Amino acid sequence: MKPSWLCVDVSRVLHLAAVFCLTCVLLKAIQLYHRRQELLKAFVKFPGHPTHWLFGHFLKEEEILDKSEVWAQKYLYAHPHWFGSFMAVLVVSDPDYAKTLFARGGNGLLVLHGPKWHHHRKLLTPGFHYDILKPYVALMAESTNVMLDKWEQLITDGRPVELFEHVSLMTLDSIMKCAFSCHSNCQTNSYIQAVYDLCFMVHQRLRIFPYHNDVIYWLSPHGYWFRKACQLAHQHTDKVIQERKESLKDEQEFEKIQKKRHLDFLDILLCAKDENGAGLSDEDLRAEVDTFMFEGHDTTASGISWLLYCLASHPEHQQRCREEIQGILGDRETLRWEDLGKMTYTTMCIKESLRLYPPVPGVSRQLSKPITFHDGRTLPEGTTVAISIYLIHRNPSVWKDPLVFDPLRFSPENVSGRHSHAFLPFAAGLRNCIGQQFAMNEMKVALALTLLRFELSPDPSNPPYKIPQIILRSKNGIHLYLKKIH
Repeated sequence: MKPSWLCVDVSRVLHLAAVFCLTCVLLKAIQLYHRRQELLKAFVKFPGHPTHWLFGHFLKEEEILDKSEVWAQKYLYAHPHWFGSFMAVLVVSDPDYAKTLFARGGNGLLVLHGPKWHHHRKLLTPGFHYDILKPYVALMAESTNVMLDKWEQLITDGRPVELFEHVSLMTLDSIMKCAFSCHSNCQTNSYIQAVYDLCFMVHQRLRIFPYHNDVIYWLSPHGYWFRKACQLAHQHTDKVIQERKESLKDEQEFEKIQKKRHLDFLDILLCAKDENGAGLSDEDLRAEVDTFMFEGHDTTASGISWLLYCLASHPEHQQRCREEIQGILGDRETLRWEDLGKMTYTTMCIKESLRLYPPVPGVSRQLSKPITFHDGRTLPEGTTVAISIYLIHRNPSVWKDPLVFDPLRFSPENVSGRHSHAFLPFAAGLRNCIGQQFAMNEMKVALALTLLRFELSPDPSNPPYKIPQIILRSKNGIHLYLKKIH
């Protein structure tokens, strides 16, 4: 009798398991259905491009930005973008909408929010005082010259150079020296590759709708590689933190740091105490260093790479920048802090490059409260909004001939009458980029030293294909011909 009872028990367990699984699937289907209905209701007053019933607005990576430009001109101010059938964001392409959103804020999807964010922001602001930034010019120049020396070796065969990887290594080296006082000649590529992989996989997860489920993504091969890349990035930041902590155990070193008039980024983090005398937790330390390490090198690398591409494509502006820089330096070979403020035309070229190729093409917010825009349309709490900096910068109602590279857009007389939120390379509002002056200085230093050494020209056989992977990259890299100036 036992075997028959055993068979009955096994079949009953299997039956219950099947019922349980079907119930879970049904509940999930109901949840997804309600989620879709909520999104359709939220976006009812925002017409958009027709969607595929399952894949939503599925586009190839290199098509996303160009298609979005077309849609933004057809559906003014904002339009929905669907990732599959159950996830969507409202893409904002109008400066008035952006102004409303930046004024109201919301929860950032990749960063802290609330009192903790305010506390950390207040804590870190002194790290970007201009007295701290002054000595960074020499360190930035040092890192740039290492890169330019490499380029001199690479161009001997007359072939074009792919810039993006070299510039990323240079900006990482620079941020390590400036913000973390780490002079380790770290122009190596393991951390760079980890950051690149993470950007790619975050973007990939958005595009593959089954991966929107945490369990499915966690169990997938891509989820595994995402965790590996995170681990590698964390190892890099943990090493930086640990080395500084060890040095602070030396009383003389600690006293030397405390006597500095201005502390660097890592000094501030490690010496910070709250009202109860407690320092930042290891988790908070790592989060801040991870964020600044990424934002301090990858976004700036994007800005510099696209800037060099713009000037290679417009030799008349390239030459005018070169002449301005030569006039400022005279017989000197080294840059000084005061030189940066004199680069008037060069700064206009940098800003025009940031307009056409913003390093961060968009920022997202999840609304913590309902919001009403200037045209009366509303969005409910919990809606995710993507402020497309890229689309605002190319909006023909804001910018005349938006696809033309024209640095004079940023002359004083042209800037004065422009919408306050027409140009947003560093975002706006409370959550604007804390390191924007650092980034602008590094772009000026890198451009000045590059133009003094090389003439740049594009490779017509290999033009870049823009792709948004958190930052603005090129799918095939950015390839330029470099000619040594004697």
